[in-house]
Amino acid sequence: MKLLYIVPKIKNAGGVARVLSIKTNYFVENFGYEIHILSQNENGKPPFYSFNSKIHFHDISLEGNAVVFLKSYQSQVKQKIKEIQPDVILVADNGLKAFVFPFLIKTKIPIVFESHGSKFIEEKPFGNDFLSKTFTKVKYRFKDFAIEKFTKIVVLSEENRKEWNVENGIVIPNPSWIQTETVSNLKHKKVIAIARNSYEKGLDRLLLIWEKVIKKYPDWTLDIYTDDVISLENIITDLGIKSNTNIFSFQKNIKEKYVEASIYAMTSRSEGFPMVLLEAMACGLPCIAFDCPTGPRSIITNAENGFLIPDNNIEMYVEKLSFLMENEEVRLKFGRDAKETSENYSVEKIMGKWRQFFEKL
Repeated sequence: MKLLYIVPKIKNAGGVARVLSIKTNYFVENFGYEIHILSQNENGKPPFYSFNSKIHFHDISLEGNAVVFLKSYQSQVKQKIKEIQPDVILVADNGLKAFVFPFLIKTKIPIVFESHGSKFIEEKPFGNDFLSKTFTKVKYRFKDFAIEKFTKIVVLSEENRKEWNVENGIVIPNPSWIQTETVSNLKHKKVIAIARNSYEKGLDRLLLIWEKVIKKYPDWTLDIYTDDVISLENIITDLGIKSNTNIFSFQKNIKEKYVEASIYAMTSRSEGFPMVLLEAMACGLPCIAFDCPTGPRSIITNAENGFLIPDNNIEMYVEKLSFLMENEEVRLKFGRDAKETSENYSVEKIMGKWRQFFEKL
């Protein structure tokens, strides 16, 4: 089986890159697949995550206005497909150009849209003016129209499939790559969060929550691992919470950081199937998240392995986070249940589903 993944970026420290490193390594090492990954404007950059040496990386250079960009994208992708001759093409891209793909690339090769986020993912807040509202409405209508043009759509949860409302969709969750018996003792007065500093990840909401929480719990700290240390450092200085908040760059040895914490906090505005929740749960951490579309509710069972907070209810988030910080016994109970939850998403189980999917396709 020869697979071609088409992604915007693969060599960064993002969640999609992490997931694809786990999956493509498994395809090569356990199934003997031939894997090709095509990304954009990354030529010469080393990958952040580890990839098997047998995986083939390709890069296309894209620039210019929308018309020039799309024409260049079309011609270069066509050339790569001609060179590689894959059995299946997988588009793992949340941008609008992913939905244009079936119209730009005419081929008999199956084209799979691999969804890694909510249908309603937004990189910035909605505008309230007429033009912004019109553009948003047209954009989602186009997504609904274009998604039907793919051979198959692989989504991460039933909630995600309901968003798309398609008949050619299949659910295959992300795998939990951390398999360890070493878990946190949940006695550290530390909360951890791992996310890009982007609108959809909602770190701005987390810092506002933390500003309220530490007034009562000044002996606790929040560790954030991100891609934009400088901007967040400036924000925590302005908020006056620098003594209780640490900002770090993304880490490869992130398992060690989970074990040093006692609670995982997520404040995303939208998600697909967040790997960080599975990673945290594999290390025995109770999790708290807003019930945003669509990922957290597929992993967190409220009041069993963590807390699921009505989206944007800041006060309830503060209340439940404070409750977890106060109650070690509750943290321990939630942590045990979290560990059990993570075991449902073992790499072996999830990758078996992928093999069945490709064989049927």
